[in-house]
Amino acid sequence: METWRRQLQNSLTSAREIAKKFSIPLEEIRDIENEFNIKITPYYLSLIKSKGDPIYKQIIPDKRELIDHGLFEDPLAEDQDSPVNNIVHRYPDRCLFLVSHVCASYCRFCTRKRKVGDPTKINTRYIDEGLAYIRQHREIRDVILSGGDPLLLGDDNLEYILQKLRRMPHVEIIRIGTRVPCFLPHRITTKLVKMLQKYHPLFMNVHFNHPRELTPLAVRALNRLANAGIPLGNQTVLLKGVNDNPDIMKKLMQKLLQARVRPYYIYQADMVFGTEHFRTTVEKGLEIIQAIRGWTSGLAVPHFVIDAPGGGGKIPLLPQYLLKISEDEVVLKNYAGKIYRYKQPSSNGKLQVEELILTDIDEKIFV
Repeated sequence: METWRRQLQNSLTSAREIAKKFSIPLEEIRDIENEFNIKITPYYLSLIKSKGDPIYKQIIPDKRELIDHGLFEDPLAEDQDSPVNNIVHRYPDRCLFLVSHVCASYCRFCTRKRKVGDPTKINTRYIDEGLAYIRQHREIRDVILSGGDPLLLGDDNLEYILQKLRRMPHVEIIRIGTRVPCFLPHRITTKLVKMLQKYHPLFMNVHFNHPRELTPLAVRALNRLANAGIPLGNQTVLLKGVNDNPDIMKKLMQKLLQARVRPYYIYQADMVFGTEHFRTTVEKGLEIIQAIRGWTSGLAVPHFVIDAPGGGGKIPLLPQYLLKISEDEVVLKNYAGKIYRYKQPSSNGKLQVEELILTDIDEKIFV
């Protein structure tokens, strides 16, 4: 049996096992497994150094998941934008294609807790229905495979989907969203990678939330994907007690770049039922971006976004760098808090010496 399948087979999957492993009173978490599945690979479990650490918090059930804080089962209103089973078509030229109901491990903050782990809600029998929808909608040029985790499909089943999509001339880009390199890097086999590289342009968005997740094994898996020409981006969720610290987040972004993964998004935590204890203020996210931008490489600065409740899509948020804009000038604040003035083009079309100097300063700021 392949190592990655053995990892899945030996995963912790019950409240009783978790309670025994971490000396948690069973009654505190017994009811949680009826609401959302439990699964933790032995590999990811081994990254937990102590009870309550940033790895523990992401993956161990917590009694607070059952508290109703007025949050939502489907906070992003994906179901209302689902024209057929397994497809979410919200943006004009791209769609989300849910191709697997399972994950290598289950994040306790998952935005699709209502569906993930339930084969009646995301089912492979709907794959052909989803493919037919994409084939009929020629405005779709970008397909994002998600779930669950697409890389939990067998190689042949995943290739079936990729092959069908690649035969559609209007599908220019295929993306795979996965947390497998973090939870189960053993899955990134030579065989899998050789198959994936047949279907370029193929992009992959991975999901790391803490620097400790970037182990040598995880980095080797990422390098294997990068060596196959697959551009890698990372999506991080801002989580209280996990990564809501500017130094931790900067270290994470720098380590991702070292592993040839471009930081893509930091998400403000979605308003998912049972996840109130994970949510930070939006100001915390802005503080983190301000602590990264300018203080490290621009390559290491992701977009901070709120995926708007009710289906509004991803909305980027920035610290206040633009202070004033008028016909005459733009007043800017740089990463260090210093104020700069950029002159607007003069009405006679002539540039002044002062304007040239300020333009040069502006270029240095945004390197």
